Amino acid sequence: MGDARTLARLRWHCRRGMKELDVLLARYLEHDYPGAATLEREAFARLLDLQDPELFGYLLGGERPADDALRHLVARIRHDP
Repeated sequence: MGDARTLARLRWHCRRGMKELDVLLARYLEHDYPGAATLEREAFARLLDLQDPELFGYLLGGERPADDALRHLVARIRHDP
């Protein structure tokens, strides 16, 4: 799997150029990603593939993804119940 390479690649994709997004994504990657189930890890990779405006809307703008896995992950990143 190349775990170190995977983490380095994900860390790079967490750098969005918007401090608020960078902090939320990096915090999840460092604290929650290592213990996450495979499906949640896959959802995180899909989340990072989103364009910044959509990602901003989900993580900071209160919008909710239609996809269940992404919705759960966004809530976890935002630390919503």
